[in-house]
Amino acid sequence: MRLLVLCAALALAGCASVTPPEVLKSDVARLAAPATGVTGDARATLQDLLARQPLDADTAVRIALLNNPGLEASLATLAIADADRVAAAQLPNPHFAFSRLREGQLLEIERMLSFNVLQLVTLPWRAQYANESLQLARLRAAQDVIRTAADTRKAWVQAVAARQTVNYLRDAHEAAEAGAELARRMARVGNFSKLQQAREQALLADVAAQQARAEQAAVAAREKLTRLLGLWGADASYTLPDRLPDLPQALPERSDIEATALRERLDVRAARDESAYVAGTLGFTRATGFVDALTVGAVHDTIFDNASGARENKNGFEIEVPVPLFDWGQARTARARASYAQSVARVRDVAVRARSEAREAWHGWRTAHDLARHYSDGVVPLRRFIADEMQLRYNGMLASVWDLLAETRNHIAAVNAAIEAQRDFWIADTDLQTALTGTSPGAIASPAAAGAGAESAPQGH
Repeated sequence: MRLLVLCAALALAGCASVTPPEVLKSDVARLAAPATGVTGDARATLQDLLARQPLDADTAVRIALLNNPGLEASLATLAIADADRVAAAQLPNPHFAFSRLREGQLLEIERMLSFNVLQLVTLPWRAQYANESLQLARLRAAQDVIRTAADTRKAWVQAVAARQTVNYLRDAHEAAEAGAELARRMARVGNFSKLQQAREQALLADVAAQQARAEQAAVAAREKLTRLLGLWGADASYTLPDRLPDLPQALPERSDIEATALRERLDVRAARDESAYVAGTLGFTRATGFVDALTVGAVHDTIFDNASGARENKNGFEIEVPVPLFDWGQARTARARASYAQSVARVRDVAVRARSEAREAWHGWRTAHDLARHYSDGVVPLRRFIADEMQLRYNGMLASVWDLLAETRNHIAAVNAAIEAQRDFWIADTDLQTALTGTSPGAIASPAAAGAGAESAPQGH
């Protein structure tokens, strides 16, 4: 039995080697692939991806996964865990001790080569736990990859939507400028009161402020995306599409969202694996409760008698074990039991959260789609029809220019609200994908009431 344990330890020590970083990254990419939603040639370089202008969402995600500094730091942590795995699987170094003692004419020289037998015997278990720890590190790194991909996709959606909003607010600003200029001219010739002119001027000032805020929001959204992409200098001058992707015509029906989350989410899998890992270490702690070291050494002792010139050699061995006088390992065992109980509770907590987040993300996804469809198929066409009818009435001298300008502003406000609803859907779509097949999406963005955008947009009077 002892020979088998020793052979297993020697085999582990001989096979342990540091995994190349490219292999570690490939393993993490394979784990995260179902949730990132990225397809294409994995060998594409940063410059190849930047050449695809304007950047679509998938290309932006691929750039972030290739170039994001924070993600690189996370993958470096994985390399550290792999180095710890190799260190745990290596044989412990022997210790050499030398002592030189003199008493009168006697000189004693002692040499001892010792070896930690307990570390050798427990080497297979320690190597196994280190390998399991590396697997947990892989799962955590894959979750970081998924979060980076989701954050990048949502940042891309927000940047494109902010750009659309700016474009439409510029149209609103032009309409408000036209109304203010007309009011000024009519007030000059006495056909408009000072109160009416002041109202048009106030509307123009409000639209100008909204446009300035929207332009700043667009800059902030683009810079957030740039940070996630890890770009700077000339590479940061990428272009984005003019509008968000079209909404899907219909959404699939699914009744297994909770089961999918429990089966495929990496945080659930990591919690289960961590609990099994802690359970194994609990058994190891109990087995080495109060004897946590065992050292065996070979001793060669030589005594020189300088008076007679005689020399005496003595050979033997030395065994060193700790005396459990004060520490019987109760604290270590209690800590291990508490860690196991904590890991079991964490599994339950992650499972409950995964179920809830899947339901919340699914409901938010459906609601966001319904709202976006409501604006794109109902509100915006209705506002366009009203604006066209008002144009016909104005051409027939049945409506005033103020009625025409008011309806133009109302149409622009409806379009802005539709953009916000469309943005919310694509963000909810990313949250749902993350909640079902990746990890916790964090604070799930609830579908914003797009009507709020219409209220804050310039209105007619």
